[in-house]
Order: sequence, then C-alpha cells, then structure tokens
Amino acid sequence: MLVNITMKVLNVVGARPNFMKIAPIVEEMKEVRDLTSILLHTGQHYDDGMSDVFFRDLGIPIPDVYLDVGSGTHAEQTARIMLEFEKVCFREKPDLVVVVGDVNSTMACAIVAAKLLIPVAHVEAGLRSCDRTMPEEINRLVTDAVAELLFTTSRDADENLKREGVNPSKIHFVGNVMIDTLLKHREKAAAVHIDKPRQYALVTLHRPSNVDDPKVLRPILESLEEISQTMPVLFPIHPRTHKHVRDFGLSMTNGIRTMEPLGYLEFLNLESTATLVLTDSGGLQEETTILGVPCLTLRRNTERPVTITHGTNIMVGPDKDRILDAFRRIMNGDWKPSGPPELWDGHAASRIVRIIREFAA
Repeated sequence: MLVNITMKVLNVVGARPNFMKIAPIVEEMKEVRDLTSILLHTGQHYDDGMSDVFFRDLGIPIPDVYLDVGSGTHAEQTARIMLEFEKVCFREKPDLVVVVGDVNSTMACAIVAAKLLIPVAHVEAGLRSCDRTMPEEINRLVTDAVAELLFTTSRDADENLKREGVNPSKIHFVGNVMIDTLLKHREKAAAVHIDKPRQYALVTLHRPSNVDDPKVLRPILESLEEISQTMPVLFPIHPRTHKHVRDFGLSMTNGIRTMEPLGYLEFLNLESTATLVLTDSGGLQEETTILGVPCLTLRRNTERPVTITHGTNIMVGPDKDRILDAFRRIMNGDWKPSGPPELWDGHAASRIVRIIREFAA
C-alpha cells in the first residue's frame, strides 16, 4: 500500500537521445500528486537542431534547471556537469535522481548523486555492447554500478546486471520508454508534410568509430553511393560527421541528399516510410523494430541484441561488401520482421513511476 508522502524527483537529460526517454516519464509524473518532478537539462547538446526542437516536438516542459555546459572533451564535459550538478543537488535536496540512457550527463549526474547519498534510478539499465572503446559503454557500466533502481528494456539486460553481481531486488524489467514516445507521436508524425521520394534509404551516422577515421568512413560513403544508384539516400547529417567528410576531402553525389539534423516528428515521419534505415544509432535499432522497417546497423556489436532476435535489425558493420549484400537481400524481400519485444507496448513509463512510488513508501 502506497504511503501519502511527497517525493522530490530530479529528472536529468543532457543530449538528444535522452529526450525521447524522459518525455513519457515526466508526463506520467505530472499525474501523480505525491511526486514533485524537477527537470534538469545539462546542456550537453545545446543548439536548436540538437536540443530545443525536441522539447517542442515532444511537449516536454521548459527545464526547471539548465546547466549550459556545452561541448568539450569527455573529461571536460563530464567535469563541468559534475561541478554544476552538485550545486543543484545541494540546493534542491532531491529524494531521487533519475538518469536515462548512456551519455556523459547520465554518468556524471549519477556519480554526483551517489556520492551525496541520493538514490539514483537508471532508465535503460543493463545494456551492454561488451566494447569498452565506446564511451557509452563506460557510462553504462559506471551508472549501473551506483544506481539503486535499475529499469531495464529487455530480459538480456537483466541477465547482464546479474552477471555483474547486482542484487536482483534492484532490477526492474519495465519495457522501453522510447517506444512509449514513438507510439504516442506516430500519428502526429505521419501528418507532418515532408517532400520525399516513394522509395528511399534513410541514413544516420555519428559514432567516432565510424566517422573519425577516413579509412572507415570512406567505404561507408562508397556503399551509400552504390545504394543511391537504386534509390535516393536521405542523410540528415550530424555536425561531427559533416565536419569529417569535409576535412577528409570526401565527397557525396547528388544521389545522397544531405540535410540538417531533423526534429523528432520530421525524422519519425521519414523513418516510418523508409525502404530501409542504415545507422550506427542504438535508438534507431529499437524504433525500426517497432516500425517494421529493415535496419542495417553499421557497427560490429550492439547493446540491443533483442532488436536482432525480435526485430528488424541486421548487423553489417562498416563493411562495404556486407552493407551492399544486405541491401540487395532486402530489396529481394529476403528479410523477416518479427513481433515486438516483450513489454514494448507504450506503458513503460507508468511502470517506472509506479516502482518509484513504491520505492519511496
């Protein structure tokens, strides 16, 4: 039985992938009288195309606290977040800090809260690529090590945590909050007017392992060039990727249509009707699984294996031959989407908030 108390919860976002995850949680908390929700944006992504437009699209309220930390090296950014977030914790004295995903803000705020003996809840806990060259993997490991509430999206994440010695009482399989957001906004996104071809491939590319080395980036772009001979390739290009394409002297023909990063609704519109998606994003592996769109993941590992076993994801790495082989198979109808993963049903946020209230009781 729930006790009638008021719990102050500090919800943290910092970068574009976080916004789709926090939106349904913040909305759910609004409906609960015994929770006071404070939204804090670290400012890790700080320009309009990478941040503000997502708040508008998703109906997220203006953050109560904005740290404006900006960019920098991983160490610089993490240090600035920790310094500023500690001040907020001293001032607000939250009963719980909720962090989502695996960006620098996630880890930095989790460490600060844990050292101040403030319980931490991690949404999207337990995901593992087993590749510690990925900054996100370090962020995931550290955050999960200090969190008191670990909210997982899939059963394999539960098993990862148990293997690492986490007390099973801390682990809560709740489903995927990103799917809450997708299902809520899918119809609205479909109504957005975008001039697009009948068939097209949609591309996102931003991970350092793919875009920081011309020997890796060049064959990826060459594969996109070949695909563009069959159908247009739409490429909302990340600022980091755009810079490296230019600095490395690489080129793209007119068949690859680059554009500025898109808002959530615009991108979901394109993603929903794409012939296929090529990406190194973890979130798109999940979204395409629900949308039933073939996804070629340009990585050698994934922290979301459920999207392969129960979704549309095909792991091809940054290998030109594998990318083109998978493309040809998809065009020949040689791919089989499967049903949605367990609890990816649009109600993950309500489960999370219920467990948080029980934790407070």
